[in-house]
Amino acid sequence: MKNIQLLALLLVVVGSFLPLVHVPIIGNWNYWKLDHSLAIICWILSAIALFGIVNNQSKIVRVLGITLILFFIFTLAAVKMQSLQYFSFLPFKSWQETFAGVVKLKWGWIVEFLGAFILIFAKNNNK
Repeated sequence: MKNIQLLALLLVVVGSFLPLVHVPIIGNWNYWKLDHSLAIICWILSAIALFGIVNNQSKIVRVLGITLILFFIFTLAAVKMQSLQYFSFLPFKSWQETFAGVVKLKWGWIVEFLGAFILIFAKNNNK
């Protein structure tokens, strides 16, 4: 099952380069365009998971899969809060929420979450 775990890890890394957020006029953003430190954290967690896969440490891989899911949820919350803050100059809260709603999530998140879930649920049968 090492191959499935490696494929899942590849999905997480490749997903960080796919469009994650669409900002009108500006275009699509991936992890690197969202925030450099978030991208580096994602890649470091993936590298540690690779170490766990290569050394048959299934507990480390599962913990890092859960950590990646929590990290992605944190990133989604940060994107939502940042988009609200971009429009904080507007006088009414309803206007802020309406304009913040134009920032849309893209399909890259599906790849990110799919890779992390596969990391958690793939069993390592090398005994």
